[in-house]
Amino acid sequence: MSYFGTDGIRGKFGELPITPDFILKLGYVVGRVLIENTANVARRPSVIIGKDTRLSGYVIEGALQAGFNAAGVDVHMLGPLPTPAIAHLTRSFHADAGVVISASHNPYFDNGIKFFSGDGKKLTDEMQSAINDKLKAILEDNDSVPMPIHDPAKLGKNSRINDAKGRYIEFCKGSFPYQYDLSAMTVVVDCANGAGYSVAPRVLRELGATVIAINNTPNGININADCGSTHPKSLQRAVIDNNADVGIALDGDGDRIVMVDEAGRLVDGDGILYILATQGESLACGVAGTLMSNMGLELALQARGIEFTRAKVGDRYVMHVLEANDWILGGEPSGHILCLDKSRTGDAIIAGLQVLAVMTAKARALSDLTDGFELLPQKLVNVRLSQMQDPYQNEELVAVFDKAKAILEGRGRLLIRQSGTEPVIRVMVESDDEIECDVMANELADKIKAVLG
Repeated sequence: MSYFGTDGIRGKFGELPITPDFILKLGYVVGRVLIENTANVARRPSVIIGKDTRLSGYVIEGALQAGFNAAGVDVHMLGPLPTPAIAHLTRSFHADAGVVISASHNPYFDNGIKFFSGDGKKLTDEMQSAINDKLKAILEDNDSVPMPIHDPAKLGKNSRINDAKGRYIEFCKGSFPYQYDLSAMTVVVDCANGAGYSVAPRVLRELGATVIAINNTPNGININADCGSTHPKSLQRAVIDNNADVGIALDGDGDRIVMVDEAGRLVDGDGILYILATQGESLACGVAGTLMSNMGLELALQARGIEFTRAKVGDRYVMHVLEANDWILGGEPSGHILCLDKSRTGDAIIAGLQVLAVMTAKARALSDLTDGFELLPQKLVNVRLSQMQDPYQNEELVAVFDKAKAILEGRGRLLIRQSGTEPVIRVMVESDDEIECDVMANELADKIKAVLG
């Protein structure tokens, strides 16, 4: 089995794999893999660890530190910071890896661990496989000491990077064009009571904006609770109530963004990609989306002569497409936006600043920038099974899917995919007919449930 899902290792705290014992072994294994792959055997490897605001992060942080130290790896702690900050600081400090303790947009009782390589990118599949293989060997070996320490003189040390927050704030501000500022703009920022609660308002204020921060008082259990990019209604209300120019919502770990225009209308990741691809300083050469990207984005980009390619769901796969095509812009409807000329990973704050830069340069409202961009009606239904089964292994279901695709051809899409973390089949239908979209999605979901149970 693989302990890694689409975005690291994730689960409910206190249940495998998110237990202190497992995480201690994980830190040790990752440390040993780093030592085995280091190019400079005379130098002790180092890792950087950051986290979001969940209470369980303190326990996980301690277990990871102990595991890394036991393996002979030094640990530098950042405290609560957005995921992209850890990616940036991993490169800045020339660390061998970066570690993020977060379950992103999940509720507080979940937590997770994801890794960056020394260049600030997600780990390669090969590195993940090496970690996974060693981890399985340690967990299954009951006849020997699971974490042998050959020389106590070679244990790793811990330290804290006290100026990490300021370094990241300056990095974000550096992505905004120097000839502009935000002094004419009122911005509401929803921090999701998460990792960006402190840095996001400061970045905007230091660029001159009048900032109204909401959901910026984390207590360890209110992260993502009816707020942030997955629950934008409070942001929409706040923009209208405060007569603001624009709203920005982050998720719990600060790598996703959705925006709200001056009328309270939502602009998701597809809308952000459309703006940046078509209304920046120059047209994008190409844009990478995912299987979940709305067909409306694909059609709008094609109308402007911009190539569009879909990757598997997950920003790591978007990155693969961008690198293969030498493009710089890609993302997901959920708000993972990659601007590779500004950052090496998805960064909510930096993506938001690029949209604000377009608004400032053109002296136009966000609603003007999305004028004429229409998303096709989309319906997503999750089908929970008693146990995971591949619907495409069932001939009856395949015939039903093929018939639906034929009905939608040229004016919509059907996507049936398995969840990477739970026994759920996701049914997504897009159509230029909203009623057809809703009816077809529910009928297909009912059929899958009836056949697979």
